[in-house]
Order: sequence, then structure tokens, then C-alpha cells
Amino acid sequence: MKKEVVAIVVGGGPAPGINGVISAATIEAINEGKEVIGIFGGFKSLFAGDKKSAIPLTIEDVSRIHTTGGSILRTSRDTAEVAKTRFPVLLQTLKALKVRYLITIGGDGTAFMARWIERESRGKVSVVHVPKTIDNDLTLPGGRSSFGYHTARHWGVEIVKNIMEDARTTGRWYFISTMGRNAGHLALGIGKAVGATITVIPEEFTEQKIGLQKIADVLEGSIIKRLAHGRDHGIAVLAEGISAKVDEKELSACDEIRHDEVGRVRLSEIQLGRILSDMVKKSLAARGVQMTIVHKTIGYELRAADPVPYDIEYTRDLGYGAVRFLLSGGTGSMITLDEGRLRPVSFVEMADPATGKTKVRLVDIKSEAYEVGRKYMIRLEKEDFSPGNVELLAKAAKLSVPEFRKRFEYLLN
Repeated sequence: MKKEVVAIVVGGGPAPGINGVISAATIEAINEGKEVIGIFGGFKSLFAGDKKSAIPLTIEDVSRIHTTGGSILRTSRDTAEVAKTRFPVLLQTLKALKVRYLITIGGDGTAFMARWIERESRGKVSVVHVPKTIDNDLTLPGGRSSFGYHTARHWGVEIVKNIMEDARTTGRWYFISTMGRNAGHLALGIGKAVGATITVIPEEFTEQKIGLQKIADVLEGSIIKRLAHGRDHGIAVLAEGISAKVDEKELSACDEIRHDEVGRVRLSEIQLGRILSDMVKKSLAARGVQMTIVHKTIGYELRAADPVPYDIEYTRDLGYGAVRFLLSGGTGSMITLDEGRLRPVSFVEMADPATGKTKVRLVDIKSEAYEVGRKYMIRLEKEDFSPGNVELLAKAAKLSVPEFRKRFEYLLN
């Protein structure tokens, strides 16, 4: 009797821990008498009808990969138009490969594909999705982090920690942009853990669109406050999602705007730190305040790193849970870990009714977790504009008190 086939496919950007899911799922499925294949090259291979991309996976192949970064199956994205026109080919390819169970590993785009496949296969393919993203912007039970986030934060902290020492040693500022799409979780997590001077995330700006000048003024205010206290150096961590809050016309005047395979602006390629450092340096220099500001972007260094133990354990749980869910008759759900128990969340529950896309979790700026981060930042606050304080700041900025108020007090609104 021919064994039923379990297929594993990875979509979207890399995240530490992918191999842990592949490993655990493969081992559990084989132990339960199933045949396992990995789709090398992600959905692009399925859209192309490439049956040769199906690689047989054995326990020997995967038994030690759970501690490694990257993805042994690679990963890919494709345009919405390709997905729409080539979807029938994808279904035919899965049928030709005799796939009975499908495990998808990815973010919101991959989750959308998983829902689509499950719906259109009409019961012939049972589908479970394993959520991953270093952005930590998926709405998971109990506020659980998505896998890959803890590793990305860990290595981000290690990088920024070294840069902080460089800033102190050389007497300069660094503006460091981090990945995260529209959410500021990764930037805030790095900033809080490393003790950055200031962390700026898109969620703190309640207006729909903001000007670059406002962001630059927030950063300049932090620099001035440090100078007023005798500190000539600092670190600003900037979430790349801030760029999405800026009007695209204003942004395109400062940098070339590129789009990814699914039509989204490549926020990680916008030199947000460079744009803002140029603006702040120019503003300070105009008043005779000389400051060296260096910009740096981190993100790609974090996505394929070897996972930390938290993500190794977490992804082994998820891979095991994905197979147990499928073999118990489940389909059409995302597998999650909630208070130590594996729990499926239906595709219907995880989708935004208005858009059909996976719900996005943003940083709650009213939460105590954000409040703690904000309390330990050095940035202009209401008390800085009280008598006694404002004079000190205005002097450091080389402005009169009325000029200082006019320039920076609006940031409190």
C-alpha cells in the first residue's frame, strides 16, 4: 500500500527556526508511516509546475538541522498576478505529486496561499499553516511571539551593543534602522533590551501620514537633551515602518522607491537613517552645533541566523503540532502554542474580515510594555519645557527659549 504524502513548503522572507519546523514535522510524519517531500524553491516551483522540486526527506536528512539558520528548502515570493494566473498549475502539481497533506511555513502572504489551497482543493488536500516572521506582527493567542523574532532580537541587540560602545568611544551618534514592515516590535525589542538612547516606531504617530521633518525633530530633540546633560553620543533605533507613514512623494524625493514581488514598497531598502541623519546634521550645523551622525540598517543579518534555544524549542513544538493536527483529521488552520498547549486557529479566525488578509498585530502604545521602553528613552517630554529645564535645552540647541519652544514643543501634541 502506497504511503500518504506530506509536503512542506516555505514562503516569504527567511526567519530563524524554519529548519526546526521542517525537522520536527518530517520526523513525526515518517514515524507515523507517511512519506515526506519538501518543495525546494517555495511556491515559485509549484507555480512553475516543477515536479522535480519535490525532494524526498528522511529522518537522516533532517535530524540535526533544527539548530541551523536559513531554510534547507529555500523560500520564495511571487507577484499576485502570477499567483492568480498560475494557481491552477499549483493545484495540478500538488495532485501530480499525490500530496494528501500540506504544511506551509510563512507569514501573511503564505497564510493567504494556504487558505486558498485548502479552499480550492475541496477536501483532497488537508492544509495547516505554521506562522513565522521576525517582525512579530502576527496576532497569536496569548500575545505569543512569532518564531524567529527572539533570535532576530538577540542578534540585533548584539550588533547594536557593539555600535553603542563605538558611539561612546568616538563621541558620535548612530541612527540604526531595523526591519519590521509596518510594526515596531523588533525595533522596540532591540531598543529596550540594549538600552538605546531612543527608539522610534510608527505606532507612536497616530496621524495617518507624517512628514519627515517631524521624525527628524524627534531625533534632534533627543540629541539636544543629551548635549544639555553633557553627553555627545547616542543611539537611535528606527523601525523601518516609519517610512510607510511618510507620503511616498516626499520619500521618493529623498530616495529611490522599489517594490517587492507582491507590490509592497521595499521598506528595508529605503535609507531612512541616511535621510534623517542628513536632515538632523544640516539643522544642527546651521546653528553651529557640529555632530557626527552615522546611519546603518540591520535586518538581513538577522533573518537567516542560527536560532537561539527559545526558537529551536518553539519550532520543534510547532512542527510536531502541525503533523499531529493533520493526522487527527484537521485542516484549514494555523498551528500555535498557547500556554504550553498546541492549538489550531482556523483560517477564518486569523483573517481580517475587511481585507481577507491575515490580521496584523501592531505595538500597543498604551501597554505597560511600551510604557517601560518609553520611560527609559532620552527624548523631549512635557517637563523639559518647564522653567529651569527649557533654558538649559535652548542653550544646548543654540536657540533662544522662544525659538526652542516654537521649534520643538509641537512634538508633545
